[in-house]
Amino acid sequence: MMSQFFHHLILGIQSGGIYALVALGYTMVYGIIRLINFAHGDFVMIGAYISIAVIPFLSATGVPLWFCLLISLPLCAFLGAVVERLAYKPLRRSPKLSALITAIAVSILLKNLAALFFGSAPLPFPNTLDLPPINLAGISVSAVTWVTVTVSVAVMAALEIFIRKSRTGLAMRAVSENPDAAVLMGINSDRTIRSTFVIGAALASIASFFYCSSYALAEPYMGTMLGLKAFIAAVLGGTGSITGAMLGGILIGIVESFTKAYISSQLSDAVVFVILILVLLIKPSGIMGKMQREKV
Repeated sequence: MMSQFFHHLILGIQSGGIYALVALGYTMVYGIIRLINFAHGDFVMIGAYISIAVIPFLSATGVPLWFCLLISLPLCAFLGAVVERLAYKPLRRSPKLSALITAIAVSILLKNLAALFFGSAPLPFPNTLDLPPINLAGISVSAVTWVTVTVSVAVMAALEIFIRKSRTGLAMRAVSENPDAAVLMGINSDRTIRSTFVIGAALASIASFFYCSSYALAEPYMGTMLGLKAFIAAVLGGTGSITGAMLGGILIGIVESFTKAYISSQLSDAVVFVILILVLLIKPSGIMGKMQREKV
């Protein structure tokens, strides 16, 4: 019983690490410009298709298949900058509803472009992590699981250090606190906002690599439910909080894993959405978020 418990706990942490990587993109963008970027989950899908497109070339040249991540990451980051520049920047001073509708439109556009170029049928994602499993307290942990957890924790820790110590990170925090004052202090708000989208898209490409490595499939709508769960993780942890997004992602992954194991696999999604409702009713600011008052 205990071995099964810890097995499901490890699987939950694995899924939670993926959710956290995507949730970080949501919470960073919201923290900077107060926009819920519903197109963010589709960057996971874009990253998956980029990897699938380059894997045959890597295989033919004898390059390790996990190098596809090093190709999809900068391409997704570039796409994030392009989307911000073309779709969101022109609406910077527009009502929030306009930007929200644009985010939904961008999401639909990316899905349909993926279906147009790659087809609507799921495509197989090959095994890119040819590593042995490890034994953890008598539990065999697959390579996909332990690499996902290790890389996710390392990336999240590096992002936290980047936000707190780097000049760009300090600029992001300044723009998040007071955009007008940040501009008066000499901070380029446009470049800072674009950097946020770039980092978020790069994190989504990392999440796509591990997500596809776990489920071995990619399809145009794969980012929809993943993006929604990551959004719930961001709300649970506290929208706008980097640490909260990490914590929320891990908690959602663990709850989902235990629901599938001990209640019903068909109810796992429903339980996650019930968590969203409870958080909005009991503590809308999330676990680590701060209550913000806005003048009407």
